[in-house]
Amino acid sequence: MTQSITGNAGPKVRSDIEVTLELTDSGGIDLSLKSKVKSMYGHAIENQCRELLEHFGIKNARISVTDTGALPFVIAARVEAAVKALGNTSSAFLPEMLPENLYSSDRGRFRFSRLYLPGNNPGMFLNAGLHSPDGVILDLEDSVAPARKDEARILLRNALRAVNFYGAERMVRINQGERGLEDLEYLIPHNVNLVLVPKCEAPDTLVAIERKISSIRKDNKNPRAVHLMPIIESALGV
Repeated sequence: MTQSITGNAGPKVRSDIEVTLELTDSGGIDLSLKSKVKSMYGHAIENQCRELLEHFGIKNARISVTDTGALPFVIAARVEAAVKALGNTSSAFLPEMLPENLYSSDRGRFRFSRLYLPGNNPGMFLNAGLHSPDGVILDLEDSVAPARKDEARILLRNALRAVNFYGAERMVRINQGERGLEDLEYLIPHNVNLVLVPKCEAPDTLVAIERKISSIRKDNKNPRAVHLMPIIESALGV
């Protein structure tokens, strides 16, 4: 595989960017940008893309970018996902963690209103906290197509660091099985308050997730508790 496509584009897409990346043998970085705000932000977008490719060690590539008003944390996520889809790096590029995102939540916290946000649609993240929900749920499960789950993980990781949710409990609904455990590796180091476990049907599922979270927290010296909320969706789960 020498070409990857990440992100979203189209007439109804907002605050996102579609990145098409193709590795080449020579010629340096050939970058083309399409954006309605190119006259104002074109140089900034192009410079960020070039800096990201340099960070990941990409010296020769063709990169085509279609921008619909993406913020820097979205651009970073989409370029990183495009590079990783080609198997070219295991490193990450982390945006700065906002100080206002470093808060904890209590187990007995009131959770009457919860706002679900599809995990691969960054336009829905930006003002979610302004609605003052008790919690925002960044969803990696049903709202994300199977082929887009890897890029959504990276996007949510960046959102947890760069988006101000104004004190709402920061929840993530992970995928089932091994994919869900892999989700935790991307997300737990970045101050998730609560993990929703979908289609939970056995205590062993929660035990495995709790052990994984504890291991990640220990490795990252994270003192903040991460709560679990199993979602019962079948008779077996009951």
